[in-house]
Amino acid sequence: MHITRLIAFGLLTLVTAGAAQAQVGTSLGVVDANTAAEKDLLGMPHMTPAIVKGLIEKRPFNSITDLHAYLASQTMTPEQAMAFYGKAFVHINLNTATPEEILLVPGAGKRMVREFDEYRPWKTYAQFDKEIGKYVGADQAARLAQYTFIPVGLNTATDTDILSIPGAGPRMVREFKEYRPWKTKAQFEKEIGKYVGASEVARLWRYVVIE
Repeated sequence: MHITRLIAFGLLTLVTAGAAQAQVGTSLGVVDANTAAEKDLLGMPHMTPAIVKGLIEKRPFNSITDLHAYLASQTMTPEQAMAFYGKAFVHINLNTATPEEILLVPGAGKRMVREFDEYRPWKTYAQFDKEIGKYVGADQAARLAQYTFIPVGLNTATDTDILSIPGAGPRMVREFKEYRPWKTKAQFEKEIGKYVGASEVARLWRYVVIE
């Protein structure tokens, strides 16, 4: 029994360590609007079949502001859109997000516009938890993190880092690692474009960086 506990503890430690390295904020219930299933979107606040159909046809959205503009075009009010963002979102880049993008994160407000910018460049979520946690506490820091990402280094990312990218999956772990060292965006578009369409390449590119 003692050995079993030790093995279980070891496995838990490995999983926890992997999660800590992930470069896309761990979801606490918010899904990626670019990859969410139609049936899931239909069950979200203020979503109608017509809005969901149009959203899926227009995916991927390059930013949360693009998604916000689409929802506004469907006569959705800002309050209704924010209710939807409590369930689905397009992640913002912690190191480049504009004030407009940050303000679309539910509960972020002007203070987080200031704090997100102050600590750039962000490198890890341990850093995020420490710095943002000073102002809002651990629970709120974790809630905010799920709306964000820190670009994944194409040449150094672990399997866990890559798998944290919404929709990446084991295949992209293989392909991202196979073509190392990555040198240019054009190379990424060419090689990853062998496996997925141009719009999906562009969506994945948002989450990565060549160091």
